Amino acid sequence: MKKRPALPARFTPMTLALTLVLALTGATLALGQSEAGFSAPEKATIMAQIGPAPDTLYAPGAAVTIEILVEVESGWHVNSRHPTYDYLIPTAAEVHLPGTWERARLTYPEGVMQTFAFADEPLSVYDGQFVIRAETVVPEDAPSEAVSVEVSLRYQACDDRSCLPPATARTRVLLEVGEPDAAETDPSVASRSTDRAGAATGLGAFLFFGLVGGLLLNAMPCVLPVLSLKLIGLVKSSTKDRKAVVVGSLATAGGILVSFWALALAAIFAKSAGATVGWGIQFQQPVFVTALAFVVALFCLNLWGLFEVPLPRRIAGWAEASGGEGLPSHFTAGLFATLMATPCSAPFLGTAVGFALAQSSAVILAIFTAVGLGMGLPYFLLAAVPGAIKLLPKPGAWMEHFRHFMGYLLASAAVWLLYVLSSQISRERLAFIEIALLALALFIWIRHRSGGRGFWRWVGISGTVGAIALGMSLAAAAVERPDGTTNHDGVQKLIPWVSFDRDEAERLAAQGSPVFVDVTAAWCFTCKVNERLVLETPKIAQAFSRYGVVAMKADWTNRDDDISAFLADHGKYGIPFYLLYRPGREPHLFGELLTKDAILDVLRETGDTADTF
Repeated sequence: MKKRPALPARFTPMTLALTLVLALTGATLALGQSEAGFSAPEKATIMAQIGPAPDTLYAPGAAVTIEILVEVESGWHVNSRHPTYDYLIPTAAEVHLPGTWERARLTYPEGVMQTFAFADEPLSVYDGQFVIRAETVVPEDAPSEAVSVEVSLRYQACDDRSCLPPATARTRVLLEVGEPDAAETDPSVASRSTDRAGAATGLGAFLFFGLVGGLLLNAMPCVLPVLSLKLIGLVKSSTKDRKAVVVGSLATAGGILVSFWALALAAIFAKSAGATVGWGIQFQQPVFVTALAFVVALFCLNLWGLFEVPLPRRIAGWAEASGGEGLPSHFTAGLFATLMATPCSAPFLGTAVGFALAQSSAVILAIFTAVGLGMGLPYFLLAAVPGAIKLLPKPGAWMEHFRHFMGYLLASAAVWLLYVLSSQISRERLAFIEIALLALALFIWIRHRSGGRGFWRWVGISGTVGAIALGMSLAAAAVERPDGTTNHDGVQKLIPWVSFDRDEAERLAAQGSPVFVDVTAAWCFTCKVNERLVLETPKIAQAFSRYGVVAMKADWTNRDDDISAFLADHGKYGIPFYLLYRPGREPHLFGELLTKDAILDVLRETGDTADTF
């Protein structure tokens, strides 16, 4: 009698769960982050130009005027900058200049008073075409280069009967910085040629950054437990033919790419709705964190042998023929690896994603594709050279022990997710979610002990569904936040952190005090590593004290529009982010992977002494 395929022919129903979590990611990015929840029809378009001479080279110290030309669709109007009533949403432009530039000063036209059917009194509005002017100054130390400036306009469009939800229009303008050359024969043609070449070169560089950043994500602690799980599958595949290795590797890479495409589309949708976008901000939503905690718990129980559902015989046979675990399992590994990677940041990744999220939809999709290709590169290489699988240890009894050990590593990931939740919801609600997770494990164990038959099987299934429903409903209803935004872990800090206040930081820097800003979050693993190994050390604490550094912590665990705007103003859309305000000098931006030497070197340059540490 032919023996039924064992573990390789079994399919853990994680693909559906992870697909739902990815859909939830899109929902939290696009709906949870926007005020309106939906993308309003665009009734206004904008165009920006450097005026009055668009093709002029602007030397350091020169004044620059950016003209924002707005055209409102016929039959519609937008509220003026100063609407008649406070409840009306004003039209507001924003010019995103590089971090070393001073903020642009905006000048709006006067509104026109018009009468509409839905209002008893005339309202101050704009319609047709109008111009908003933004004025700034090129910094004295600005390098000679083409500076890409994003311009956005937030408005609410209305006709004579009703108003639409707020919308945001965006465009970009290229500003040429450099000393004018009197011998330049045709500055207009040269400038436009430089624009095209610079843009192409810039995009190519950021695509490369995305590729490298995605590759380095594989080495991040967030992803290592998932890669360990994949190692089990690869070892199993080593006993199969080359086709099994190729198909499995491509399926895993496909799961990674599909995940990044889903994230890119969610970011595009959220951006079009005027929402805050950024790398890993879905972890600001308790619903997403709770859903991922349940998925991780299910994976743990699967690794411990309590959760396996056999496929129908035909599909099981196809899975076995396709090479070991089957395509669903390989594809799921790619999905799960991407989900666990999103709270981590790697070198080059923040630069690439930050650039992408300030660009058009096509660029966002291209950069996220590059990151996905980089993260999936090891699997593409394995598919190209399947013989390399022979370098892995041969299958044996050790695999079962390794499998169980990996379950405990994933359990630690679940503990970390609960730690993130502790910063987002009340202790009481968190306790009930933890009970729901324990109930999930209990009912799956009951189903496992029942042998998949009889009354207790249905008790296990019903209890499992109920536990998940309870946990998700608790997370969805969580609107309260724990008191305080910093030091919620109760650990004594070596550095006396204060809550971030941008105006206060700039005021202190103007008065001669350096200010170090740490933008962090409970869900940012890289942030925690930098904090424990670099910032919260005696060496850095002593340096901060000696140089009189004021340390400010911006907690982005939960949504905070002021912090989001601060990041965007410096061309960043993800964390960690570190900045040092320096008296009399431009702020210094540090990399994602912080080092003690990097901080000390900048402090020595900033301070009045030459002390060494």
